[in-house]
Amino acid sequence: MANNKKKKLTPVQQEYQELAKKREPGRAVFKNSVRAFISGGAICFIGQIIQEMFVHWAGFTEKKAGDPTVAVLIIISVILTSLGVYDKIAQWAGAGTAVPVTGFANSMASAALEHRSEGFVLGVGGQMFKVAGPVIVFGTVAAFVVGILHWIFNPAAVGG
Repeated sequence: MANNKKKKLTPVQQEYQELAKKREPGRAVFKNSVRAFISGGAICFIGQIIQEMFVHWAGFTEKKAGDPTVAVLIIISVILTSLGVYDKIAQWAGAGTAVPVTGFANSMASAALEHRSEGFVLGVGGQMFKVAGPVIVFGTVAAFVVGILHWIFNPAAVGG
């Protein structure tokens, strides 16, 4: 606990904080890291299988197969979230399920499901975009900055 916060506590509160800190269970960092690695790798492996299916069975090029692969991963994530399965996987896997596309789809679907009783506009739409808004804004600003930097440092690539 920071010293500034500790000064504001009474002696009894400080003693309680120290006792609570001693009794706090340790974090299994190695076990959690292994679980995140396995689950994140499994999600990426499944994505690669889906992409290969688009390449071999649907006639896509590897570059063109990326978009439908992402769409399928999003659909799978939303279905698993709506069935309550994704959350159970995430409890076991931890950060491994936060692979950007599936984790983001899970957070959007969870917000929509949680607030559906409040209506479509203020409930589902409003709560979904509380999660998505910052991500969309950051993504847009980051893409703009990268585009400007690319234009400045590699003008031949953009026709300049």
